[in-house]
Amino acid sequence: MSLTGLSALAQAGLLGTQLGQLLVVLIGMLIVMVIGRVVLKIAWRLVTIAVVVVGAALLLSTFGLL
Repeated sequence: MSLTGLSALAQAGLLGTQLGQLLVVLIGMLIVMVIGRVVLKIAWRLVTIAVVVVGAALLLSTFGLL
């Protein structure tokens, strides 16, 4: 939504009500949750790869191969 759209909503009085403000907060939370979900999906993969690499290095160093 552009700034002109937001200003039009504000001028219409929709953001002046408690329900309008609640709607804006809920939309903001939705955006944060969707972005967080994508970031966490990438983070899980990175942590899993790191655990496998460190575990392999530990095993190799335990047997004196590294």
